[in-house]
Amino acid sequence: LLMPEEFPQSTLDRDLTATVEPFDEHNRTLVDNVHPLDWTNPKPADRYHLVVIGGGTAGLVSAAAAAGLGARVALVERRLLGGDCLNYGCVPSKALVSAARAWHSASEGASRFGAPAVSRDGRFEAVMERMRRLRAQISHHDSASRFRDLGVDVFIGEGRFVASDAVEVDAVRLEFRRAVIATGARPMDLPIPGLAESGYLTNETVFTLTSLPPRLAVIGAGPIGCELAQAFARFGSSVTTFDIAPQVLIREDADAAAIVQQALVRDDVGLELGATIQHVERQADTTSVRFTRDDGTAHESVFDELLLAVGRTPNVEAMGLDVAQVTVSRHGVEVDDRLRTSNRRIYAVGDVASKYKFTHVADALARIAVQNALFFGRKKASDLVIPWCTYTDPEIAHVGLSASEATQLGHEIETMTIPLQDIDRAILDSADDGFLRLQIARGKDRILGATLVAPHAGDLLAELCLAVTHRIGLAKISKTIHPYPTQAEIIKKAGDTWMRGRLTPIVKRVLELFFSIVR
Repeated sequence: LLMPEEFPQSTLDRDLTATVEPFDEHNRTLVDNVHPLDWTNPKPADRYHLVVIGGGTAGLVSAAAAAGLGARVALVERRLLGGDCLNYGCVPSKALVSAARAWHSASEGASRFGAPAVSRDGRFEAVMERMRRLRAQISHHDSASRFRDLGVDVFIGEGRFVASDAVEVDAVRLEFRRAVIATGARPMDLPIPGLAESGYLTNETVFTLTSLPPRLAVIGAGPIGCELAQAFARFGSSVTTFDIAPQVLIREDADAAAIVQQALVRDDVGLELGATIQHVERQADTTSVRFTRDDGTAHESVFDELLLAVGRTPNVEAMGLDVAQVTVSRHGVEVDDRLRTSNRRIYAVGDVASKYKFTHVADALARIAVQNALFFGRKKASDLVIPWCTYTDPEIAHVGLSASEATQLGHEIETMTIPLQDIDRAILDSADDGFLRLQIARGKDRILGATLVAPHAGDLLAELCLAVTHRIGLAKISKTIHPYPTQAEIIKKAGDTWMRGRLTPIVKRVLELFFSIVR
């Protein structure tokens, strides 16, 4: 193994090494793919059709799409290609969530299914080694060599605008016809006294752990906080989650969030909701957290590690955006509905410019930006139907409009809720704590939005994403055969319920009259 101090500092800075520890064979493969230490930047073209700054999902999709169309493309990345998703987001977190689910199934098997009893003791280091191995395996898709082979000029280094139509990387000037800013976001800080001095984990550093923290504090009960809190509790950590909000997952429907909250409690996650943290202090090997509850009482708890998971802030610093005449705000780079910045040559996509900080949204926005930038397109970001999922157990998945959003937009709606307890497969799996809720345009066969709480809600949501996006109504869903027994039957049951609701008293009376005549 190479220790962090042994990294070649000219090519891999201290800040970066903190996210790829330990530097074992798996992380060595990762770095070889997404930040190769022996990489030589190419000789730049005279002028590029597109220069992309940032090699996360939005940047990689932008570069690959443009190069695939025959454009001359340069891609600039200062840290790890693959960005948040590959290196410290979707990929490593879901590896942990899957492992935690397996641990939980093993420990609960005896009481739920009569399975052989197993001890709760497991090897956390094996969980983390598996995560690093799988991440390294996947990293080829985002590698510098792969994008070079796609025809992209890949520049590893700090990119900075030096004119309205030029970027500089390591004193090399890249002139462009169009550019895309895709620099992503980073973990948000909180101004809690003592927090910065005490040190803490974020989603960028928590995956470097090689031993399980006996006691873990999680600040933030949003998606990242809830997913990791549940996972670490299932591994055996004593976890306490803090949030100033009165419930977890504050952006979800209250009853949907309540199901996840109850699941967290069952998994022994301590919840301090409505709590305000007053001070954090590191002493030797422990961190003390002083906080007040909403009743005004003061309390203090001691932990071995603290994870800060309160959202993300866009990366807009030190890029020369003022030189490029690109307007920014605290929300990131400002763009119009076609993803253009205040400089009409420059577009911005992904977490740096969108309130929806999801990998799949970054992908979709990048495709719009490439069309609009290279072909004078008029595609609009507002036309997208955005789904998302929180990967707790059970999961919460959502697509389209909520009831309040639909009402604000002037829609008259009907709300339909189908409990998971009505689905045979959910009962047989002992996983029937959840529901499907649909927001339907009143008097029309049109689904405006859907929320699903179920063990695999993110996978089940795909059919509803198709329906909302392409206005496929419940009548057609009702006429579609779904395999039995599956949890996806809940969607067909919603269609059948809607069809029965169309049987008005007048129609019912006509049918009764018909059958009274027919012998």
